[in-house]
Parts: sequence; C-alpha cells; structure tokens
Amino acid sequence: MPEGLEASMLDRSVLRDLNTLGPKADTIALHLVAAGSLVDADPDRALAHVRYARDQAPRIAAVREAAGIVAYQAGQWAEAARDLRACRRMTGDSSHLPLVADCERALGRPDRAIVLATAPEGKGLARSVQAELAIVHSGARRDLDEVEGALLVLERFGLGRDQPRPWSARLWYAYADALLDAGRDAEARDWFAAAAEADVDGETDAETRLDQLGGPDGAAEDTAP
Repeated sequence: MPEGLEASMLDRSVLRDLNTLGPKADTIALHLVAAGSLVDADPDRALAHVRYARDQAPRIAAVREAAGIVAYQAGQWAEAARDLRACRRMTGDSSHLPLVADCERALGRPDRAIVLATAPEGKGLARSVQAELAIVHSGARRDLDEVEGALLVLERFGLGRDQPRPWSARLWYAYADALLDAGRDAEARDWFAAAAEADVDGETDAETRLDQLGGPDGAAEDTAP
C-alpha cells in the first residue's frame, strides 16, 4: 500500500456506499484510493488493488466502476467490459458505454462495438460521451474496412471545426486517421494540424503524426545530419 493514503480521499458518496460493509469499509476504501493513485504510473499494481476491492465488495456499484476503469487502462478488455456492464446494471447509468464498446473492438468484435455505440440510450448521454461513442463507432467501421462509413459517422456527429469543444482534439484526430486510411493525405494533414492545435492536454500524438506526414504542407522533413 502506498504511503500517505487515507480513506477520506474518496468521494463522500462512495464512502457512504462502502459504510454499508461495516468494519472492512476503510480497508476497501484504501485499496480504491491506492488504485486511483497508481493507475497512470503503474496500471498493473492499480489493478491488483482494485481487484481486491471488487472481490470484497462486488455489489457496490462504485467499486465495480473503479474496477472496470482500471482494468480498461491496464488493457484487460474482457474484465473491464464485465465490470462496467455490472455497474451499468446496478445504476442504470450508461456513461461508460464508449469504454465497453471500445473493449469489444479490442476483443476483435467490431460488430458488437457498433451495436453498443449506436444503442438508443446513447442519444440521452452528454455530448462529450456521444463524441466518444462516435469515435469508437468510426473505429469499428474501419476495423471492418468500411473507411467511407467511418468518415461518415464522424461527419454526421459534427466536426465543428469553427467551434472547438473539449473533445474536439480526439474527434479530429480520429477523422484525420480515417482520412489517411482513405488515401486523402492532404486532408489528413490538415485535420492532424487542427487536432494538434486543439490538444492542449496532450491526449493525442497528433503533432507527431503531422511531422511524420511532413507537416501541414506535406514538405519532407529535413533529415540531414
């Protein structure tokens, strides 16, 4: 257990749910806090902590949610989908639908990913979640070699080049990548450039991809010593 962690670091609503477990509530809370503190630097260690919490409290929705998210970040796709589905059944909240759909893609089941990404409940979710669903849907179309369909998914969602949103960098990156698959390199460079400019948090490698394509104008990079 990493030092300096306290159960009180968890959200109060999660602590309330854990308190129904009695004496072991604090221990489970500490494991959840540990998982959150480690997930970026050491996802495998974080996974061990969150698995312990899940084994001790499988009927607490917040625990299953944490387990699913950490498993996703650790690349444990089947486990992530299972826990996030369990959380969805317990709460009725579909906000993690993009992650579940992406797990299906990673498991080699793009058809299932498309079913989830186009599920009716997706229409009632926050616009940011809908953007993630569109990205996963587009990616699944590309998995099926339906590149034009992949582009159309993102275009129908709305690229909004003139009105950047918090999700724009990821959306534009996905569009640029699909354009590249379609052989439309000049347009891909333009959208990678837009994604790089919008990506203030470093969520994508748009700038690197743009450099690999020779920059916005397609000029070859100077590789002279």
